[in-house]
Amino acid sequence: MGAEERRKAILESLRAADKPLSASRLATRFHVSRQIIVGDVALLRAGGADISATPRGYVVRQPAPGLLRRVACRHGADEIGVELDAVVDQGCTVLDVIVEHPLYGQLTGALQIASRYDVGQFLKRCRHTDAHPLSDLTGGIHLHTLSCPDEAAYERVRQSLRDLRILLEN
Repeated sequence: MGAEERRKAILESLRAADKPLSASRLATRFHVSRQIIVGDVALLRAGGADISATPRGYVVRQPAPGLLRRVACRHGADEIGVELDAVVDQGCTVLDVIVEHPLYGQLTGALQIASRYDVGQFLKRCRHTDAHPLSDLTGGIHLHTLSCPDEAAYERVRQSLRDLRILLEN
């Protein structure tokens, strides 16, 4: 299989996947190195493919189902799990985290966290890396884009975060 064929197959694999696919998994599937996959994805992105890298792997961005809403939050790194659980327990998905950096402007990290299992996997990765959460750059202040099934679920999230004293309000 040539490089162009492989890139087309990678894009189709990502479009067909129901969960993120890691570069390592794609490398195994296509019998190439992980670094070749990273380069292929970069070329696909440069060609206009809307591929996002999440902590669990690559996804082709699809329009999020339901309502898209944002919440502003403030908390320390020790409360990440509590915050994320409060969102997914109300049936919403945490699509990303956004911070305002004084030099670079808006920085966004894709998350795609939809369940307590996803929260656990994310926290596990946090514990096993030297990386810091984006919110460490802004004193704990950050936004999340949420996909909610309806307005009632969004309001339940806001109330849960308010009760936890995490929701940043006026």
